[in-house]
Amino acid sequence: MKKQLIFVSILVCSIANIQLFAQEKVEKLDEIVVTATKFHLKKENTGKVIYKITQEEIEQNAGKTVTDLLNNIPGIEIKGTNSNLSEPRSTFFRGGRSRQVLVLIDGIPVSDPSGINQEYDLRLLALNQIEKIEILKGASSTLYGSGAATGVINIILKKAKKDNISSSFETSIGTNNAANTSSSIFSDKNQNINVNGNINDFNFLSSFSLTGTGGLSSAKSTIDQDFESDLYNGKNGLLKLGYQFNKEFSIQTFMNFDAFSYDYDAAIYTDSEVNNGEQTQWRFGVKPRFVYTSGEVYLLASFNKVKRTDANFNSFSNELIASVFEGESMNIDLVNKYDFSNKIQLITGINYQEHNNNTTSIYGNIDKGLANFNTIDPYASAVYISDFGLNINLGGRLNIHSNYGKHLVYDANVSYHLVKNDKITTKLLSSYSSAFIAPSTYQLFSVYGNNTLNPETSKTLEFGFETAYKGLLELNVVYFNRNENNAILFENLAITPWGMYANSSESINISGVETLLTVTPMVGVKLNIGYTYTNKKEDVDYIPTDKLVANLELKPTNNSFVSFVYKNVGERSASYFDNNTFTTAQASLPTYNLLDLNANYKFMEQTVVIFGTISNIFNEDYEEILGYSTRGRNYKLGLRLQF
Repeated sequence: MKKQLIFVSILVCSIANIQLFAQEKVEKLDEIVVTATKFHLKKENTGKVIYKITQEEIEQNAGKTVTDLLNNIPGIEIKGTNSNLSEPRSTFFRGGRSRQVLVLIDGIPVSDPSGINQEYDLRLLALNQIEKIEILKGASSTLYGSGAATGVINIILKKAKKDNISSSFETSIGTNNAANTSSSIFSDKNQNINVNGNINDFNFLSSFSLTGTGGLSSAKSTIDQDFESDLYNGKNGLLKLGYQFNKEFSIQTFMNFDAFSYDYDAAIYTDSEVNNGEQTQWRFGVKPRFVYTSGEVYLLASFNKVKRTDANFNSFSNELIASVFEGESMNIDLVNKYDFSNKIQLITGINYQEHNNNTTSIYGNIDKGLANFNTIDPYASAVYISDFGLNINLGGRLNIHSNYGKHLVYDANVSYHLVKNDKITTKLLSSYSSAFIAPSTYQLFSVYGNNTLNPETSKTLEFGFETAYKGLLELNVVYFNRNENNAILFENLAITPWGMYANSSESINISGVETLLTVTPMVGVKLNIGYTYTNKKEDVDYIPTDKLVANLELKPTNNSFVSFVYKNVGERSASYFDNNTFTTAQASLPTYNLLDLNANYKFMEQTVVIFGTISNIFNEDYEEILGYSTRGRNYKLGLRLQF
């Protein structure tokens, strides 16, 4: 409570002195999003809940990670955000599980076919390479297929700037401590270089990033002796090439390479000095686009290859056991938008996906000749934008799965502007949508797999409102309710030595409320307060019932920026394997509070930026993941040069 009072005092003092930073107010332009329909659309013309992380916000949060920013969005909880970087991250939307969130990179679905849940590892992304992020809430299988049951994260990478040639270099260094440990100031190191530009009709962008952390153990020590440091080293390379043949036709290509190596520990509260792993990912693709009189059409074709190697100490054989996990995905999406008028548009497409898994492990091999599937999905979505404030979007998708046959999903969202004038706008929104998730190749064909599994299905209802007053105040409130059937869960059955995957015989219902209040009393001062309440009929690991995130942003001058981010995360349940009883047990993790500080200053005509962060200012000692270390108070200082 004392820490919360200190934060509130800082907030009040900052707002009380608001006149120090007063400037002439500027009008906010209508936001444009692409994730709602796969084409540019004003956010005000959709009944879906969409959040946007802009390039300005990314620059203001230099030194942070992708998961740091996503974890501040209402309705999102990312397990492991504040843990050692060697620990994997899992993304939960609205009380769902990580496999129910689909990640897109420039509109292309990405996943790890060799993984248990086929989820994408967000540690593979460098924040410096990202232009913006759009987050679409609710079931979105109509446009994006299997996996988009609770939401979509569309990560849009940077594009070439209009300058002939430009470049940037960013470097930072910081600490990586737990609340009760200390390390060298060189424990967290990051570097990025970016070169891009246009030469006549040709454009290009190249970017390369390096990340290295140490100083912190993955597992949390419960003895007097600290555990050894677990290292993480990552590198990310991106190359984009494009050519504009004429006003109608253009083509873009990309190649992306991401890799990281890491140490990890044996189990909760258990150290290991030898466990380690590596992961690499290659992605490349092409996107030709043609614009015609009444619309446009494009093709997205991409290939993704992931390889993970794992060296794990086996206490029974007293040796280090190596495993190799390889997965490949191919995605081809042909999409057309036709404008019947400025009020009605029809989006049609056909999507082909292919996935396979090849695993070599002491726990059982998986052969890609067996562990593979493909889908062919035709889909359509109609958009109606009236001139009296009513917007309607209706769509359907027929999934034709090589293992499960045909499955139809649908989506309907409606919004209506009750009021829209120069002073106030109020929009009602609602949507009802269905989704499905096919079992992963691991869940079907591993030693714990079950080839009789059925796909998960879900239906999501949401409704709420968005209102704004004179650009000074914005308030969004949304209620959501999701009902899931055939949920794929791991059960301790006697059929196999440890258990197997099975469909739940009971439906799962999760509901809740998301709110976001933004107050902008004048240019240079903005306060965001987001709150999420999640009503769980049964315990869902690491999902808090209540979560509050408040962000106070200050611009004392045109060249400076300061923000305070306060986070209150409620109690969470955590399942773990009890070595004494050889069964799954439950633990409860208490509420924790965090306060972070971000600041940056630009000079030399904004070509040089100095930035710094202090995370967990009050050095709170807590467990984000049961049995694993969490970062305490840490410092980071960095420099960005723009040429």
